[in-house]
Amino acid sequence: MQVIVDRLALLAQKIQTQSEIDSHRVFHGRGRTFPGLDFVTVDFFQPAILVTLFFEPPASWLDELILQAEPLFKSTATVMVVQRRYLPGAPSEIIWGTLPDSMYARRGKSLFNLHLAQQQNSGFFLDIESGRVWLEQHAVGKRVLNLFAYTCAFSVVAIAAGAEKVVNVDMSSAALNLGRANHLLNNLAKNKSEYVAENILKSWSRVKKPGPYDLVIIDPPSYQKGSFVADKDYAKVIRRLPELMPDGGLVLACLNAPELPEGFLKQQFAEQCPQAEFIERLAGHSDFPDVDPEQQLKLLVYKVPAAQFI
Repeated sequence: MQVIVDRLALLAQKIQTQSEIDSHRVFHGRGRTFPGLDFVTVDFFQPAILVTLFFEPPASWLDELILQAEPLFKSTATVMVVQRRYLPGAPSEIIWGTLPDSMYARRGKSLFNLHLAQQQNSGFFLDIESGRVWLEQHAVGKRVLNLFAYTCAFSVVAIAAGAEKVVNVDMSSAALNLGRANHLLNNLAKNKSEYVAENILKSWSRVKKPGPYDLVIIDPPSYQKGSFVADKDYAKVIRRLPELMPDGGLVLACLNAPELPEGFLKQQFAEQCPQAEFIERLAGHSDFPDVDPEQQLKLLVYKVPAAQFI
């Protein structure tokens, strides 16, 4: 526990000296690099400290953490939220402080709406930051297709970086509505983004229509019953890439499934889109160390060549 308390002490010092702090992971136990602490993560979404428990901690462990942490933040306007992911519905509890009516993730000059303490996922995933950095470097002037867009954070980043247009596709209208709000929050031109609320695997004509695309982001859930199961459905997306980008382009393929190795994704490309060239696997974010890289988030970049017409 002491390593978490030490990290929180550093955070408390930072809060005293900086008015605006980017959202980040304070402690990552899930990667098993801290023996005995693989059940907990700690994130900071100013002003909230989010402690997520993935299974029940040892007796009195949480009480002791709160006892040591609370004095560190007494002179700050922070809020501590504990989420118990191991319980049905992943309930959240406010330990101290009051959550603002509106909560945001901060990334430099960009803000993203959060629904902290309201549902299992906050609405902004910190671990995929290296993908956002890559997108900033490659989105300029591009027509981007953002598949499984969720709350459209990739779209906000791409448009802010100079993308010509981003088409966001997700089966959840509620998530896309939050995505629209994220674009408005960051004063991005409305004509730069489009939103398609469809089940991707059943609506390829609607996905294809706003194209062609120069850059495709594939960021699906690893397992979502009734909509997407990575080990059988990822192939269905990859095989569509040539028709989505007939003039060729770049693909950022994401896979957040610890049970599926990097080789799984490479095999899907080899079988479903063999003309695609593997470019690189993006390095994992330093805030998310893991004893086994195969269990980390996979972010693979491919280049699809222009279609050859005879």
